[in-house]
Amino acid sequence: MSYDYETIATRFSKGVLFATISNPPINVMTSSMYMDLVGFTSEVESDEAVKVVVFQSGNPDFFIAHFDVELILTFPVDQPAERSETLSDFHLMCERVRTMPKATIVKMAGRAGGGGNEFASSCDMRFGIKGKTIINQMEVALGILPGGSGTQRLPRLVGRGRAMEICLGSDDIDAETCEKWGYLNRIFESESELDEYVDRLAYRIAKWPAQAIKLCKQSLNNAEMPIEEGLLEEAFLFQQTLRTDSAQRNMHNAMQLGLQTRDAELRMGELCLEIANLSEDGK
Repeated sequence: MSYDYETIATRFSKGVLFATISNPPINVMTSSMYMDLVGFTSEVESDEAVKVVVFQSGNPDFFIAHFDVELILTFPVDQPAERSETLSDFHLMCERVRTMPKATIVKMAGRAGGGGNEFASSCDMRFGIKGKTIINQMEVALGILPGGSGTQRLPRLVGRGRAMEICLGSDDIDAETCEKWGYLNRIFESESELDEYVDRLAYRIAKWPAQAIKLCKQSLNNAEMPIEEGLLEEAFLFQQTLRTDSAQRNMHNAMQLGLQTRDAELRMGELCLEIANLSEDGK
């Protein structure tokens, strides 16, 4: 599938789709970027060739600054607020990256604020740079609140108290704190180290069977259910993976490569790549 968007450039390689966001000068999520993200996430969700999506920025200082406040000021306010029975397009976009059957990773080299931070926090993994990556939910300082999933996503990522600090404080949270709180998976000394690690991780994940990635992600998302419901669903999803050709093939290949022997078990990370390579050669 080819992707053609004004503010998103793409590059596809070995099952990984790199999506570079660029909307000068500071990557504000204007109407055009917002519509591009809605369209892009809708397209990539159904692209079976893609196993991993890596979101990154063409601006070294900003991932996505925030949603366009000038646009928010045009939202109608002449009638009383009404409770919607359906999710907004923004919520659906965020849910799409959270639930799509492929891994979604953010390279957050610079700042992410407001709706940009809400989008990033909806993805599966986030990685940043020491002294450079910063998040800020500034909405309460503007007299509103994070309305693009922030009040629901952040407590699940960092806990209620820290989410309160992020949202009510409307202050910059640095990379070191974000990593300590579990918002960022890891932080690195430089952009080159960030690129090297995330690219390696993305290509590694893309070697695994697509169905296993899809169902494992689905089961991990079920951790938000009550534990018994999540465990029952996990067991059902495990049974589904067990019945795929790729699972039967990879498990047999693993045994051939020495799985369950001391030497092989001591280098499990490397063994997993050998299993994938052998399975790929045997297509």
